[in-house]
Amino acid sequence: MNKLVGEAVDTVNALKPLVADVEGVDIVVCPVFTALHAVGQAVGGSNVQMGAQNCYVKESGAYTGELSPQMLLDVGCTWTILGHSERRQYFEESDAFLNEKLHFALKSGLKVMFCIGETLEEREGGKMKDVLSRQLTGGLQGLQAADFDNMSIAYEPVWAIGTGVTATPDQAEEAHAFVRGVVADQFGETVAAQLRIQYGGSVKPANAAELMGQPNVDGSLVGGAALEAESFAAIVKASV
Repeated sequence: MNKLVGEAVDTVNALKPLVADVEGVDIVVCPVFTALHAVGQAVGGSNVQMGAQNCYVKESGAYTGELSPQMLLDVGCTWTILGHSERRQYFEESDAFLNEKLHFALKSGLKVMFCIGETLEEREGGKMKDVLSRQLTGGLQGLQAADFDNMSIAYEPVWAIGTGVTATPDQAEEAHAFVRGVVADQFGETVAAQLRIQYGGSVKPANAAELMGQPNVDGSLVGGAALEAESFAAIVKASV
């Protein structure tokens, strides 16, 4: 929940020339709802795409305070984030509800960054794999192989979000390899091999290249470091 409309547009306008020559990387900015229309216009014609931070499971109706995938598409979104740890923690979004959201967003034509991750207590209790398995099994239930062409999975260790603590490259690789294995068990090796798995958790220019260099880390879900165009651009370039 950062940046007023003018600030968001200024950031995107500063970002565009910094990444204009970047190829082979999908670059997506996900501003707050109030800035979507203006940012959508600002990124037009550039290699920067736009996503939302959340969406609901209905196209329209008596759901005050929510936005549908259709509304997001209408202002130029091509992506949405679903299941971010803060949505799970503060708004108690369950695996079943997120599965419903995921299905509806994909059916509506949005691409999805689907977030999973364990808390510090769960990791220290040796429950990381159990938590990730549950979130994947419940969240991805009922998907078809073709659905994975329009989504990524974002592993975000909750203990590393906004804390300045980053999972080591080995820790990130271990979790990502496990996630890919669970997907392979459920949907087959072909789907798992092609799936993009992003890392999110205090990614910054100083550690991006080493994280992105891991075999199973295919991209990043950037938080605080994306609030400044220069630092976000440096992370994008580290992903090439």
